[in-house]
Amino acid sequence: MAAESNTPRPLDGITVVSLEHAIAAPFCTRQLADLGARVIKVERPGSGDFARGYDQRVRGMASHFVWTNRSKESLALDLKHDQAQPVLEALLQQADVLVQNLAPGAAARMGLSYEALRSRFPRLIVCDISGYGEGGSYESKKAYDLLIQSESGFLSVTGDANEEGMAKAGCSIADISAGMYAYTGILSALLLREKTGEGSRVDVSMLESLVEWMGYPMYYAFEGAAPPQRTGAAHATIYPYGPFPVGDEATVMLGLQNEREWQQFCAVVLERPELTVDPRFSANFKRSENRQALRAIIVEVFAGLGYQAVVERLDAAQIANAQVNDMASVWTHPQLAARQRWAEVASPVGTLPSLLPPASSSAFAPRMDAVPGLGQHSISVLAGLGYSAAKISDLTQTGAIQNGAQLD
Repeated sequence: MAAESNTPRPLDGITVVSLEHAIAAPFCTRQLADLGARVIKVERPGSGDFARGYDQRVRGMASHFVWTNRSKESLALDLKHDQAQPVLEALLQQADVLVQNLAPGAAARMGLSYEALRSRFPRLIVCDISGYGEGGSYESKKAYDLLIQSESGFLSVTGDANEEGMAKAGCSIADISAGMYAYTGILSALLLREKTGEGSRVDVSMLESLVEWMGYPMYYAFEGAAPPQRTGAAHATIYPYGPFPVGDEATVMLGLQNEREWQQFCAVVLERPELTVDPRFSANFKRSENRQALRAIIVEVFAGLGYQAVVERLDAAQIANAQVNDMASVWTHPQLAARQRWAEVASPVGTLPSLLPPASSSAFAPRMDAVPGLGQHSISVLAGLGYSAAKISDLTQTGAIQNGAQLD
């Protein structure tokens, strides 16, 4: 049973101030907002988070920005303005968490390092997200998602060896991994604060986050062993596991995990039970070594069948399989619809569909509030800090803040 929207959420009462841009930090803080945290997103007046300008695919708004910024308040504050520091100080007085993924060293130069803040705000949790982490020769290097995919070794095992070689992930996987570790790190820091009464620093690097996800190929290549080969959409070390064409010009994705499934696959799907004793295919590592010969057999059988017939055989044999969906198919995926996984959120361009957080709870409903316009909450945030209407007007006129209120 779904929880009521007015039930308490885990992070109700927690305030997060975020100096964020692009994906890693915004993805982290959006998930904190999902759990009920108040997230005050500090943006540059005029342009805001530069991810706002990545594209205009969502009725004029950027796809990345819509994805990672619902349920936040946008404060357009010029951090270089001489009147910005008192505003930040007032924000931190009421904050539980400070998140930043500014350029290397930028937060420290503004006096926003954990070391500089801890004496004044002993309960404050500071989360620093960077490309390569503090210290070492890479500390000051710029880091974008594709560059971290390259440095982490991800590109070395992703792509097709028979064509152009390496291929990047189709989504911001390095940013996503860092955002997830920042999110869980902040949650653990909040739990620790309940025990100690003190804040702490959470230090997350994109490189270390994605290298952690590379554990399998790294251990596969342990002590100089050959690394997994690029195999396109197929699995590098398990076979058959990947896409196969069928007779009606469709593609089926299938995967075998063990010898029992291999026997069922031969008997029920291929109707070639003799293959189970073929010495070329009698163990997974042999099937992987002889994948071209096995692929030819599978493709030959599938060529005489349509997609539905192949799936019926796979299901009868209890072999895992999937469709190769495009984005339009995912938007209308029947399983997501059956589980009622879509909600609607407001935005400056109207109501938009938004996927509910994957970790559903029976105890509370996730927060699913609007995607903010730039500076939409500047006045309300400052008023909440005790600034008078006259002072807010002065800050607006001097350019310290921008009032971009668009939604009630």
